[in-house]
Amino acid sequence: MTWIDITMPLNNKIAHWPGDTPFSYSLSATKEETGSVNVGSITMSTHTGTHADAPYHYKNNGSKINDLPLELYIGKAMVINAIGASSLDRSLFEQFPLENKTRLLIKTTENRNLEEFSSDFPTVTPNGAAYLAEQGIKLIGVDAPSVDSITSKDLPGHHSLDQAGIAILENLVLDQIAEGIYELIALPLLLHGADGSPVRAVIKLIKEGFDSNDK
Repeated sequence: MTWIDITMPLNNKIAHWPGDTPFSYSLSATKEETGSVNVGSITMSTHTGTHADAPYHYKNNGSKINDLPLELYIGKAMVINAIGASSLDRSLFEQFPLENKTRLLIKTTENRNLEEFSSDFPTVTPNGAAYLAEQGIKLIGVDAPSVDSITSKDLPGHHSLDQAGIAILENLVLDQIAEGIYELIALPLLLHGADGSPVRAVIKLIKEGFDSNDK
């Protein structure tokens, strides 16, 4: 099987969190100017497009992105279909065989317009995070810009996942991805002291569908 890219493409039209730094790429020097090469520059938030959150994003004493173990972002992941869910809570997660799983990717939408910011998405609840921890989940990925609502200030999703020891990926592109078990690679950049990082997230199908015997 081939690798499937589940990353939002970074371009000057990509949607960004309201008030955050938009993505911009431009040539800062051309081959004609340098005589040898084109040199580009980018400006962006660490939370633009597909990215990993670090605990420092939502608490001042939290771990930075360079402190998080690489093993979190490489390995088997289960993709579940949660389209239509009002929240990512215990009652939702209990419908899936999550025991002994390590990474969970949650599909909540289809035909997403990556150039428009949508504030309508389900968020992680504290009892949902606690249940995932009980099952052994160490990382979740969502196809939404956040695990909390756009108006939230206390960020119960982020904090409850942190308390449960679960790392966060946001803004995955899962529109065309079926439920199943996949190999995941979604490495953050080695940005020292950063609150998050863009990632290039790719998956490879291991098995369509899933059952309680999958590890």
